[in-house]
Amino acid sequence: MSGIDNHITKEDSGSVFYAAAQTLQRYVSGGNMLFIATVLALVAANLPVVRDFYAGFWEQSVRLQVGEFNVFSHSGRPMTLLEFINDALMAVFFFSIGLEIKREILVGELASFRQALLPIMGAIGGMAVPVVIFLLLSYGSDYADGAAIPMATDIAFSLGVLALLGSRVPVALKIFLTTLAVVDDIGGIVVIAVFYSNHIELTYLLYAFGGFALMLLGSTFGIRTKAFYLTIGAAVWFLFLNSGVHPTIAGVLVAFCVPAKPVYAPKMYIKKMRSAIGRFNSENDEMLTRRTILTNDQMDWLKQVESASDKVISPLQDLEDSLHPIVNMLIVPLFAFANTGIFLLDLEASSIVGGISLAIILSLVIGKSVGILGMAWLTVKLHLAPMPDGCNWKMMASTAVLCGIGFTVSLFIAGLTFGSGSPSDIELLNEAKLGIVAGSLLAGLCGFLLLHHFLPKRAIKPAD
Repeated sequence: MSGIDNHITKEDSGSVFYAAAQTLQRYVSGGNMLFIATVLALVAANLPVVRDFYAGFWEQSVRLQVGEFNVFSHSGRPMTLLEFINDALMAVFFFSIGLEIKREILVGELASFRQALLPIMGAIGGMAVPVVIFLLLSYGSDYADGAAIPMATDIAFSLGVLALLGSRVPVALKIFLTTLAVVDDIGGIVVIAVFYSNHIELTYLLYAFGGFALMLLGSTFGIRTKAFYLTIGAAVWFLFLNSGVHPTIAGVLVAFCVPAKPVYAPKMYIKKMRSAIGRFNSENDEMLTRRTILTNDQMDWLKQVESASDKVISPLQDLEDSLHPIVNMLIVPLFAFANTGIFLLDLEASSIVGGISLAIILSLVIGKSVGILGMAWLTVKLHLAPMPDGCNWKMMASTAVLCGIGFTVSLFIAGLTFGSGSPSDIELLNEAKLGIVAGSLLAGLCGFLLLHHFLPKRAIKPAD
């Protein structure tokens, strides 16, 4: 992890650069876990000894019974393990993304329109062109509904590849990629909300919006207790699950309700810390050096320090920081293990070199790079936004290729598109997974080789 940005330090704290560096560092080990989970899924899906067990394991029912009520029920039936991962655990993933997006809008790269414009335009091109290419290749076919699959950029994998190049990568290029991936996530969320909602049950939806209103009121009137938002958020998720709107959207909307302001401003925190530490030091030197058991007064003072420390961190930052290891080390790898099992023996040769697999590969590898680079070039040439510091067009083109790593959100959208369970959809989903994995691997490899060639041969030294 240290290799991702070993020249961004906490002296930059509060700046866009430090916020981006924190995001970069968080995702590196998660990328490694994601890769391991993907390999294990491919092995399990094609190893004769465990193939049938792997295929059937995800159909097990999940229950959390409270009397006669099953919390994990959907349309009157228990959720399967696969549905639990995709609808419940991935709601936590999107909740984490929502917290990150809110932070970026408030204090990060998205807080300044001019700073954000280049990655925003790049992301728009990177979403639009792959969709157009996919639609052209799939016109009149039974898989044309999968046009949204190649829209996404996987932040964990793409930043993990950048980490392999260490400090040769300009800081501004890392920030560009991070911000572009965040905007991509916003696009994916909008697509899921608009195009992947079933028949709407208005009663459930009205109750859900009542929960949102309650959280917004709590945030407005200064409620900073995380349990308040998590408890109501869990209820909102259940209501969305049964409303027809995809439940992962609840995660994003709940995140936007979480307060971003702490109870104490840093100045007040410092004042309280000095007061508590001063009283703690009021004991004579002999008592401070010899005593192994604290006095009751010392315990009270230290608890005041602990309480003040909790109150200077906003609920948004606290939840985001707490969730990242859970999401990156558990939820996303588990999602990958459950969803990337490509049954290669079930594929026909024609589906490997054509059909939806080829459409996704071309959309990810060519569509992403052309869309991102084209819109970035147009934005810079029209003087709407500057080129990132220390970057040139060869670096930008290489990064655009790297953004063709779709993976997590692409797999998620593929599961939504072809998740009916019908024989034709099962076949299309298997082929779509092949296209996503192959396209992501090809984009990642090409992007890495291009960046390795075009980046400075020596590490970039931080500015004084």
